[in-house]
Amino acid sequence: MNLKIKSLFALCISFMFIAQSGFSQSAEAKASLPPIKVSENQHYFVTENEKPFFWLGDTGWLAFGKLDREGIEKYFKDRKEKGFNVVQVMVLHNLNAVNAYGAPALVNEDISKPLTTPGNNVNNKDEYDYWDHVDYTLDVAEKNGIYVAMVPVWGTNVSKGNKVSKEQAQKYMRFLVNRYKDRTNVVWLNGGDTHGNEFTSIWNIIGSTLKINCPDQLITFHPFGRTDSSDNFHNSPWLDFNMFQSGHRRYDQDSIKTNFKEDNYKFVLRDFELKPTKPTLDGEPSYEGIPHGLHDTLQPKWTANDVRRYGYWSVLSGAAGYTYGHNAVMQMFRKGDKPAYGNKELWTSALNAPGAKQMVYIKKLMEEVPFLEGIPDQSIIANQGQKYDYIPAIKGKKYVLIYTYNGRKFKVNLGKIAGDKVTATWFNPRNGQKTKIGIIDNKGAKEFQPSGKKEDGNDWVLILRSN
Repeated sequence: MNLKIKSLFALCISFMFIAQSGFSQSAEAKASLPPIKVSENQHYFVTENEKPFFWLGDTGWLAFGKLDREGIEKYFKDRKEKGFNVVQVMVLHNLNAVNAYGAPALVNEDISKPLTTPGNNVNNKDEYDYWDHVDYTLDVAEKNGIYVAMVPVWGTNVSKGNKVSKEQAQKYMRFLVNRYKDRTNVVWLNGGDTHGNEFTSIWNIIGSTLKINCPDQLITFHPFGRTDSSDNFHNSPWLDFNMFQSGHRRYDQDSIKTNFKEDNYKFVLRDFELKPTKPTLDGEPSYEGIPHGLHDTLQPKWTANDVRRYGYWSVLSGAAGYTYGHNAVMQMFRKGDKPAYGNKELWTSALNAPGAKQMVYIKKLMEEVPFLEGIPDQSIIANQGQKYDYIPAIKGKKYVLIYTYNGRKFKVNLGKIAGDKVTATWFNPRNGQKTKIGIIDNKGAKEFQPSGKKEDGNDWVLILRSN
């Protein structure tokens, strides 16, 4: 009898060990991404142990609503392979939001009443609700090393028709923070293509609720085109970093004389000097494949050349990263969808657009230097130009990065970094290849001429490194 008891006891211990081992392996398999935080100098982002984090974002705005599980897996796997580490998504595009499985997000389109059901079995439509699919998407993103920058409710739901009251916003945000406050791969984008000086009290409610309940998750405000979160919220205690939308218009399409038009680097240079110091980045430049000015589909479309220009202009002016976008991918255009902004390409095809493939090079370039030291310095360029002739320059203690969009000859004032000599190298933003120029004296002024003729899209980065 004692032997039987001992055997049963040993068997129980064995099952407990297996169960505990299984739990540990499961927990390890779901290891969280380290949270992103603001760097010590307040201009950039880092993760644990002050490891530099260069924000390379993609706009997958409608992923929660339009992609099924297979689509989510395909999208995030592709973006990981192309070097993206952030995806910007709307939690609610509209108050009647329904996901790919037909599950509505809200009860009777009331934002204060998220519709949740017991269980999360995707094969049971009575269990797998809208929020289960959001959870699943965040899991897939985390598996692929991607942070999800979520807009709680797109701005038009607040600004048009007055569909969201302060009380409803408060209840909705309590639901969101309770559900997602422990997610380390979540960043919050308040607003959503909207004016910060309108319905400000609601944006402050959303921002404050997030900051109080999710202190370890970064928060910013995604504003209307040609505007910046710093215009209205720079001093708000809930705003951790600035985001601007440089927008989709050409120089000649913009009737507003007080903004920066296509010159997105001007947002960065301005924000870089603001106090208190906060990181800034372009969260929505012109999308690849979208018509100039958005609404006239007969207009030319923005190309890979343009998304590169916006990227290097802003990052080499001190931005903490850059967000790319494609017309088809941002709306997750599928067969049978009603197209917006003249798009006819499927999102699955647009994943491989030239600009999407080229974005990784800007990230790799910045990760090759100690970019946390980066300080924009316009005095480095002796013959500065305007519009597409503009040349940004950023420096660290032992490096300078200079960008020309059109391959024009430019003159550099040397002696801005340490060392008697510097090694000069050309970097090609279209393919990431480098061509060594040679070792030169780090003094005086010197002209540099990229290869190829002067034309838009013949872009190059000059790298100078101290010897």
